[in-house]
Amino acid sequence: MADNARARKLADRIQVVVAETLDRRIKDPRLGFVTITDARVTGDLREATVFYTVYGDEEERAASAAALESAKGILRTEVGRQTGVRFTPTLAFVPDALPDNARTIEDLLDKARAKDAEVRQVSTGKTYAGEADPYRKPGDEDDAEADDEDGVGA
Repeated sequence: MADNARARKLADRIQVVVAETLDRRIKDPRLGFVTITDARVTGDLREATVFYTVYGDEEERAASAAALESAKGILRTEVGRQTGVRFTPTLAFVPDALPDNARTIEDLLDKARAKDAEVRQVSTGKTYAGEADPYRKPGDEDDAEADDEDGVGA
């Protein structure tokens, strides 16, 4: 069983090798603007998961996924040749969800900013419903006791 440091080093090397091979050797016209974002290797160094993003719409993402699947053999051969490990790990390509998550967070932040601006606009020129400072202070307790004695309080 390999240690985690070796698996991390191999994953980093696989990420670089796959990215360079896609850039230089793979000439598939279906392959769009693919970026290899991360690679992870299991502890036994038998399987590697390569995360990628594609710039474009859903059709371009699907075409790039098909191109990566068809180029898997060439990529695995190149990984085996350049890493020199005894057993070349199998490659699995997974679309990275990070850009979608980031887009969702940005949309939520935009909604929050718009709501804050709306509240700020509505509150301009308004006054408090009660006093500006509704909390009791230590000196106010004497006034409350005097009101209770007079029968004015609760």
